[in-house]
Amino acid sequence: MRRGVEVLLALGSEQAIAQGGLGVTRIAEQLGREKSQISRTLKILAEHGLVDRDPDTLAYRLGWRIFALANLAGERRLLDEGRPLLQRLVARLSERAHVSVLQGTDTLTIASESSAQSLQAVGWVGRMVPAYCTSVGQALLLDHSRAELGMVFEDVRFERLGPNTARNVAQLAARIEAARERGYALADEEMEPGLLAVAAPVRDAHGRIVAALNVSGPRFRLIDRLDVMGREVAAAGVELSKALGGIDGA
Repeated sequence: MRRGVEVLLALGSEQAIAQGGLGVTRIAEQLGREKSQISRTLKILAEHGLVDRDPDTLAYRLGWRIFALANLAGERRLLDEGRPLLQRLVARLSERAHVSVLQGTDTLTIASESSAQSLQAVGWVGRMVPAYCTSVGQALLLDHSRAELGMVFEDVRFERLGPNTARNVAQLAARIEAARERGYALADEEMEPGLLAVAAPVRDAHGRIVAALNVSGPRFRLIDRLDVMGREVAAAGVELSKALGGIDGA
């Protein structure tokens, strides 16, 4: 087992990735082991999809199953690391907080923490809503260009769900651009009348946006403290990004 782990770590090194893999001899030299031992280990790992062998160069690289397992671990870690952050946001801001992910042109809430307020935004765990009318939608789409947004929402009808719902891709793109400049996304009565929400992206180790944190509540209670809420949510996004291996949440 130790030898198998050593081989996987060697194939996951920057050098191995940059070169498109490593041969048996090179791995054996790096690990100070016999080529026959490394060859047997690689054969077993390949049988289980943990490594692949390039048919042309004969070099080994990490296999599809490693990335599938890493993806599952990342999703689990997102929830495990995200819940304490949601709880801290609720404690600081006294409003409901959520973690959401992008599903096509919709957002799916995967975790939510409520506040002690009697009047608050509803919990949306397991619910999907259009990305074009939510703060988390803007945050999740933050890296999309105007052209990319056009392709994503090409066949989507922008229904008016609140007084300020974006009516087309151009309006959505403008709001996402404003979110970049502001440092957090804002949806002011976009999903429903009287609801205000702020959100920030969460990035993985590759810098990709994999989720978004947001805080939402009645507009009358939040409108005068938008900057404070935005900074808190943005800071939480950075913290969760770091927990997932990302550098920051920018």
